[in-house]
Amino acid sequence: MLAIKAKGLTFKYAEGDEPVIRDVNLEVEKGELVLVTGPSGCGKTTLCRCFNGLIPHFYEGELKGEVEVCGLKVVEHPIHKLAQHVCMVFQEPENQLFCLTVERELAFGPENLGLPREEIVRRVEEVASLLGIKHLLDKPPYELSGGEQQRVAIGAALTLKPTVLILDEPTSNLDPKGAKDILSIVKNVNKELGITVVLVEHRLDLAAPLADRVIVMVKGSIALDGAPRDVLVNDLVEKVGIGTPKLVVLYKELLRSGVKLRKVPLTVQELEELLGAC
Repeated sequence: MLAIKAKGLTFKYAEGDEPVIRDVNLEVEKGELVLVTGPSGCGKTTLCRCFNGLIPHFYEGELKGEVEVCGLKVVEHPIHKLAQHVCMVFQEPENQLFCLTVERELAFGPENLGLPREEIVRRVEEVASLLGIKHLLDKPPYELSGGEQQRVAIGAALTLKPTVLILDEPTSNLDPKGAKDILSIVKNVNKELGITVVLVEHRLDLAAPLADRVIVMVKGSIALDGAPRDVLVNDLVEKVGIGTPKLVVLYKELLRSGVKLRKVPLTVQELEELLGAC
């Protein structure tokens, strides 16, 4: 069952001269965790805006092709309808947090859906427990750390119970530990709740082991799409300036030295096991 389907998707902003994304053909299965990466300016964020309806309903421009999310044609449904199926967490969590407390942030979406109070309370408690932020419920968002704010932003999306969750570089402003914690939460949300996740990320060392698929975008088009081990070992990844995971670089060096491993390692534990089997 498809969560996202794009066919011949091309978009040019009203103020732009050239399309930012070009002839994108993509299918994402329900329950997948898809990692989208590529050099800055390659169209990753624009593609995500097409999935949640910001394009074409908010950002003006010329849209060609087709895009469906959860069986809904994006061009035919307003953003507030799409938001009941697909939610997007932006790069700067502080920009999307505006309530006086974390609890109010988590409750904002369900309240606007007109859900019963008991259901809203249940969702807030459930999400706060899942994300480990129950101790923050009474705090104002502006007092939180970057990692805590990111958890709250993700939580505010999850209380809407979306089928698809899109995250646009959620670790860009976090230290390595904070980034690892957030990505662990993202994987848990995907696995435990069965939510389809589209993750735009540059920290491939941390994100690649969690993904079912990796998509590499170059100049607005999909250049590579496949299993993480198959995509990240491709020489194009290094050529376009993406930060190739260190373990993949080591795998290539070992191969050039005559050491053949059974598969491309994505974690240190995998590397240890593969070396032990040589």
